[in-house]
Amino acid sequence: MAKNVVFSPNAPAPIGPYSQAIQAGNLLFVSGQIAIQQSTGKLLTASIEEEAHQVMKNLGEVLGAAQFNYGHIVKTTIFLKNMNDFPAVNAVYGSYFAGDPPARETVEVARLPKDVHVEISCIAVK
Repeated sequence: MAKNVVFSPNAPAPIGPYSQAIQAGNLLFVSGQIAIQQSTGKLLTASIEEEAHQVMKNLGEVLGAAQFNYGHIVKTTIFLKNMNDFPAVNAVYGSYFAGDPPARETVEVARLPKDVHVEISCIAVK
């Protein structure tokens, strides 16, 4: 099975040696996204809600580059700097799923890239 690199110019470029996403057959593996606004290159971290929305928008841009959408997501991983942010992030995250939400785990970590507060990765299937 061939693997294809997926890249969206509307999402932040990778900040290391990884791809935004890899498609293998009908599966799409999207790397963790943080709240970098592609149009400005700035981190949006004024509030945890703003940050979570930007992360989800970045995921959506990468999904779209492969002709996937939020409804195709079957698994996510949410990394939080502080588990006290869980209720706010959970509310934002949930607003992106109209039907049955994907499987998921949420973990608190000591530090995230660029000292953000939330990072989310996902696996999608068509």
